[in-house]
Amino acid sequence: MARKFFVGGNWKCNGTLDEVKKIVSILNEAEVPPEDVVEVVVSPPFVFLPLVKSLLRSDFSVAAQNCWVRRGGAFTGEISAEMLINSNIPWVIVGHSERRLLLNESNEFVGDKVAYALLQGLKVIACVGETLEQRESGSTMNVVAAQTKAIADRVSHWENVVLAYEPVWAIGTGKVATPAQAQEVHSELRKWLHDNVGPEVAASVRIIYGGSVNGANCEEQAAQPDVDGFLVGGASLKPEFIDIIKSATVKKK
Repeated sequence: MARKFFVGGNWKCNGTLDEVKKIVSILNEAEVPPEDVVEVVVSPPFVFLPLVKSLLRSDFSVAAQNCWVRRGGAFTGEISAEMLINSNIPWVIVGHSERRLLLNESNEFVGDKVAYALLQGLKVIACVGETLEQRESGSTMNVVAAQTKAIADRVSHWENVVLAYEPVWAIGTGKVATPAQAQEVHSELRKWLHDNVGPEVAASVRIIYGGSVNGANCEEQAAQPDVDGFLVGGASLKPEFIDIIKSATVKKK
């Protein structure tokens, strides 16, 4: 079955009010493929979510960059899935490597977050990926499979999950997994889903690539059969994000 191309823009901890308005106006004026060809989601910092949602074109969606693992309450500094739903924010990014590494979020904690967010009605971009040390020791697939298993153990419905493979060594470093490296992991991950979750989920779930994606390398990556889109970091703050969205048309050729 055809999987709709997905492009996410993760703005991370960046932006001022004026910069955010400027980015949104660039996106709003852009000519991009229609919604049936590509799904576009941008993820500004929490404080800008309501503003971006109010200004952004209707064919693009917004995502939070994180949410708490259960109901709200005495959890200072956290934002609950219920709050996001109440604010009409449809998507959330969970398990980004920066949170796994800097904030010590474990596979199990990330799996719990994904399951809870889905239960509340959010759609989830769930991130997996290995460090340089893990890749060089040959354990990429073991790491990615363990991260995915922690999600699969807690989730039975996958239609609202997008998996983002982000090799940690390629995030913000300028190093990019070659198209062949990305395709290899995406293909192995799909095979793991086929064997451990089921053939329908493996065929339908979108596996997107993240890690120094930019306007220059996106088309070659998009042409890979198991690369269903991108989660874009730094380049999502620049006009070249439009070129990355347009790379969706590679799948139509």
